[in-house]
Amino acid sequence: MNAMTDSILKSLVCGAAALLITMVVSLSFLQYTAVPPGVRGNTTAAVAKLSGRQPHALFGQSQPAVLVD
Repeated sequence: MNAMTDSILKSLVCGAAALLITMVVSLSFLQYTAVPPGVRGNTTAAVAKLSGRQPHALFGQSQPAVLVD
């Protein structure tokens, strides 16, 4: 009987954790998509302004990579 109780308890805990993760992801998606694009502002420019570095088109690098033979 103890093994069955443990199995049920384990299933309930895993189910509750899965439900919690699903709710957090769903709520973050709803919060992110609640505002049309462009309303929040340009966060890249704000980060570049705070860091003192200008954004670059490739992976946020300050200067493009140079290939050397």
